[in-house]
Amino acid sequence: MFIKTLIISSGAKVIREIEFHKGLNLIVDESEHQITGNSVGKTTVLKLVDFCLGANPKHIYVDHETKKQEYKLVKDFLINNKVLITLILTADLDLGTEDIVIERNFLARREIVRRINGESLTEEEFDIKLNSILFPEHRANKPTFRQIISHNIRYKDESINNTLKTLDSYTTDAEYETLYLFLFGCEFTKGNSKQEILTKIKQEETYKNRLEKNQTKTTYETALSLVNNDIEKLNHKKSSFNLNENFEEDLDKLNVVKYEINKTSAVIGKLNIRKDLIREAEEELKLSKSNIDLRQLEIIYEQATSKITSLHKSFIDLVSFHNTMIGEKVKFITKELPAIEKSITEQTNVLKRLLEDEKKLTTEISKSESFEELEGIIAELTEKHRKKGEYESIIQQLNEVESNLKGLNNQLTEIDNELFNEDFEQVVKTQLYKFNTYFATISNELYGEQYAVKYDITTNSKRQRIYKFSAFNANMSSGKKQGEISCFDLAYTLFADEENIPCLHFLLNDKKELMHDNQLVKISEFVNRNNIQFVASILKDKLPGELDKDEYFVVQLSQTNKLFRIKE
Repeated sequence: MFIKTLIISSGAKVIREIEFHKGLNLIVDESEHQITGNSVGKTTVLKLVDFCLGANPKHIYVDHETKKQEYKLVKDFLINNKVLITLILTADLDLGTEDIVIERNFLARREIVRRINGESLTEEEFDIKLNSILFPEHRANKPTFRQIISHNIRYKDESINNTLKTLDSYTTDAEYETLYLFLFGCEFTKGNSKQEILTKIKQEETYKNRLEKNQTKTTYETALSLVNNDIEKLNHKKSSFNLNENFEEDLDKLNVVKYEINKTSAVIGKLNIRKDLIREAEEELKLSKSNIDLRQLEIIYEQATSKITSLHKSFIDLVSFHNTMIGEKVKFITKELPAIEKSITEQTNVLKRLLEDEKKLTTEISKSESFEELEGIIAELTEKHRKKGEYESIIQQLNEVESNLKGLNNQLTEIDNELFNEDFEQVVKTQLYKFNTYFATISNELYGEQYAVKYDITTNSKRQRIYKFSAFNANMSSGKKQGEISCFDLAYTLFADEENIPCLHFLLNDKKELMHDNQLVKISEFVNRNNIQFVASILKDKLPGELDKDEYFVVQLSQTNKLFRIKE
């Protein structure tokens, strides 16, 4: 598949129409005395081709080195002018075969244009459609379409500086393994399955590491056993808990009884005081009775009556009356004593009963724990059960992860047994031998060096086996990296044609001014006679004289003639 035309348009207006041909196609910057260019758009031509093959539109207006700085002038122009990029591919530039027309713009949602041969597609459908057209026999998810064509389009640092590692820095060795087994024609249908398994293993291990971030599984198991022991003890304490359900009621009763005891004691005290006062009064009255010598008083009284004729009462009568009055007072005062003593007896009996009640209630209450203590045990049990549930959940999840990892590793082992057996490894050796025949021959012809690709079966940090491919200089010298990369791409195109492996026949390369003049001339001669389209951006004043010809130029840019012609 070759690039036929790249069209940049806005509505009915064509901003650029770039026609490509077989052999060497140069995108030149005509500015003088430049080292790597001055943003006239020569690298952007390569990016636009890549954009039409599914790349992110941001690559057109975001600095690919900083990944943050936007060229607002370019972005606004592309969006505000509804710029449409049309890439036309063809299977043969000479025979006039049916074209593949790819159209994309930089708008979003309903205004977005993403079409192949007039058919509008979603982002996901777009890559699938391109894959089905350009690599019709490749139906697996991995390697992806974008991975397969990565070595054909070299303008990012990864692909400019690396022969095989043309993808981003996050790409795993397993992905490269699948990619190059496919590119070298080593038929292995389970490459996609292996990557899926490895992805799942990585996810499971990440999840396991997250679960064990604070503690390991054995720590959780130990902690769980201790929690279970604590729960058993608390349950035993709870079952033997002497809970008086009437605790509050009994406590209230005790308070009432104590109140009644105090009240009754006070009544008895008052009654006893009253009784004592009556007894004292009785004693005093009894002491006031007359006990004088009546015979002496009688003689005195007779003498008095001989002189006072009006005295009619005898002295004995007076004494008797006095004592009788005293006795009457005693009877009056002590009249209450029986009632008081009865009340004292009754109240004493009441007090005795109250004291018995107090003793009983006090004993009952002192033997029982309160609801607050029970609630404390229940709260502690609840917390222990929470921890138990947490630990059991983590342990269960870890068991599931370990089970999943075991199953996935078993599946991986089955695939590896097929991938790393002698028969399959012999296929890899055979295919690499075929490829290296082209690689060494072309590099020797162009640069006097022999390059080759080798593989090593390595084991990564997770003890997973991988076919790891790498390019090297067979002459064991340092070589020229740019030459190695170009020779690999050229060799792969010829190898793929020989093996009937579908491939793109165009190679896009940026910054070819970094390559030695002689190398670029030899590449030009080689692609012109080998049905390969080699598209390179370069500063015109860095071109060797042999290539400074209009027949090689597909677009000439400068400060006054930039790619999008925004300032015109």
